[in-house]
Amino acid sequence: MKTITLAAVAALLPLSAMAHDGMHAEDAYARSTNPQVGAVFMRLENHREVDCTLTAARSDAAERVELHTHAMEDGVMRMVELEDGITVPAGETHLLDRGGDHVMLMGLVQPLSPGDVVTLELDFGDCGTETVEAALDNDRTATHGGHAHDHDHGHDHGHGHDHDHAHDEDGHEAH
Repeated sequence: MKTITLAAVAALLPLSAMAHDGMHAEDAYARSTNPQVGAVFMRLENHREVDCTLTAARSDAAERVELHTHAMEDGVMRMVELEDGITVPAGETHLLDRGGDHVMLMGLVQPLSPGDVVTLELDFGDCGTETVEAALDNDRTATHGGHAHDHDHGHDHGHGHDHDHAHDEDGHEAH
């Protein structure tokens, strides 16, 4: 009987080790201060020996889901879509955080309320997919660091569809 039990445990070890052999999303949360849009933030951990790129994200919570970052243009911080995705180098961690890289939810099916959970499927191309659940947390503050690619964080992500305008913290066009 002990031999069967030990064999069963030994057979399960590779499965538990595989749980952290690829890409892993950790500590995901969503914010939405505008009934039409939201953003999702998390820590991406690459447990592989090759670089992995988040190429797309999907969710039933929104009409469109895009990968975005913020960039300074003419002295104004603007949100821009990341056409080439978000690369996480082999063995490293990359933080999706307010004021930096993030996942945008545009055309929300319904406004997000406290306690709502957004389910996302993250597509890492050859590195596989990961399903993530992110609870709405509008009170959470930005992390500001803790990854290999530090950004100057500090702008919120409630914004509309037009990528050529700057927006304030409540998603309204800044004037």
